[in-house]
Amino acid sequence: MKVAFATKSLDKIDDHFGHAKTMAIYEVDETGYKFIEYRHFEDIPDEEYDKIAYKVEGIKDCTIVYVIAIGATAAARIVKARIHPVKVNGPTPIEEILEKLVDTLNTNPPPWLRKALTDSKEKI
Repeated sequence: MKVAFATKSLDKIDDHFGHAKTMAIYEVDETGYKFIEYRHFEDIPDEEYDKIAYKVEGIKDCTIVYVIAIGATAAARIVKARIHPVKVNGPTPIEEILEKLVDTLNTNPPPWLRKALTDSKEKI
């Protein structure tokens, strides 16, 4: 499954979903993880521009997105797109989360993660 991380530093989850200019994308499964790419988001000066829709569209192939913060409207739209938002407390190294995620996949994933895995298989 693909996982997105809102990042300013490129190695930590340290950005708010709505403000994020960069998402680090990784492929994750029970055997490990692999960096895929950075996806960049620029604000477009246009009255019709919807930055939440733009970002959701930009990570629609992801199953989970990790953020430092997210507004209720953005969270609802992400969930509607079948992406699970996860908020972390304070800047957190991406690699630390990836290692925990792989470990959790190999032990007893919680219900939300089992659902995320099912959703990721349907996105393929």
